Amino acid sequence: MHLGFSQADEAFRQEVRAFFKQEYPADILTKVQNGQQLTKQDYQRSEAALNERGWVAVNWPKEYGGTGWTATQKYIFDDELERAGAPSVIPMGLLYVAPVIYTFGTEEQKKRWLPDILASRTFWGQGYSEPNSGSDLASLQCKAERDGDHYIVNGTKIWTSQGHYADWLFCLVRTDNSGKKQEGISFLCMDAKTPGITVHPIISIDGSHYLNRIEFVDVRVPAENLIGEEGKGWTYSKYLLGHERTSYAHIAGKRADIARLKEIAAVTPGDHGPLLHDTGFARKLAEVEVDLTALEFTALRALSAVASGEAPGEESSALKILATENAQAITELFLEASGQAALPFFEDRTDANWNKNSGIPPFAAPSTAAYFFHRAQTIYGGATEVQKNIISKQVLGLS
Repeated sequence: MHLGFSQADEAFRQEVRAFFKQEYPADILTKVQNGQQLTKQDYQRSEAALNERGWVAVNWPKEYGGTGWTATQKYIFDDELERAGAPSVIPMGLLYVAPVIYTFGTEEQKKRWLPDILASRTFWGQGYSEPNSGSDLASLQCKAERDGDHYIVNGTKIWTSQGHYADWLFCLVRTDNSGKKQEGISFLCMDAKTPGITVHPIISIDGSHYLNRIEFVDVRVPAENLIGEEGKGWTYSKYLLGHERTSYAHIAGKRADIARLKEIAAVTPGDHGPLLHDTGFARKLAEVEVDLTALEFTALRALSAVASGEAPGEESSALKILATENAQAITELFLEASGQAALPFFEDRTDANWNKNSGIPPFAAPSTAAYFFHRAQTIYGGATEVQKNIISKQVLGLS
């Protein structure tokens, strides 16, 4: 395996780095650095800047507006985006539903939805999880009954990330109760403004409004919004989840976090001098860094599969486990470095000075919020226990 980058790749890296330094909205980078919550408009401006360069749909086929980049270029782009501190694109439209639409959708559906996703004119929400279903996605009960040229949808979805921003929702709905439960699921797209759809905010433990519960009461959805065949939603959802789980790596962001940790620990008092020289803390920091290197190689293998035109397979489950556990370990070290300063909590993060209270280092409050937020990483997108079951079935050859 050749581990270096070619001259062309390095030139591409410099082009991307210059873009984020000179052309990308600087105020968005500042908000991210200060730990402030981004608005829908911030995300739209960010994605519009990327789209202006033709860089927003990194993994899309070129015929639909994608970049046509190699796996190496995609890796370099992600690396430089996170190095600059820019937010990742909102994944629900660009990374999740778009590949399902251009792979399984009709030509009319592609023309209808893909341009607006590409231009960030529409945001999408994901309707998968349901109350009392846990990680057993196939047990979903949100029902869609055919009524002429419409479906009538009733039920509830939960943990809908940024669903309060959504203009459209893509949902797994039950259209048949006979046979295996996986065979009665369909993939349906809905206009979020349709009468009968109500979004209820869920304020998470870090004080942010990121998640939502969505109720559907006699919602009429045109049958033309069905993706693919009725009853084949389980197949499409597995395709989507493969793309979702390969988007968790965030290697450069984690490397930046580790570098920041080292800076903080070098000036933070420990039991015997700076915390960075504390044997226990230094050992844990080294373990996290080694795990990140292993994660990087796993991510490169998964990206190679995508680059060859294949949907990521079960290896994406291993990637998901490694990435989320590594992220949690990093937040734990930030919390340890914060010490007693992690105790005060600041819910209002709209002001740049929100973390500048007397005697509290500026990294402490964002560290507390990040620690709480990332507790969910090993649950959403398929819990770690579920991913281990997928891996074991592949290794043991079980169906």
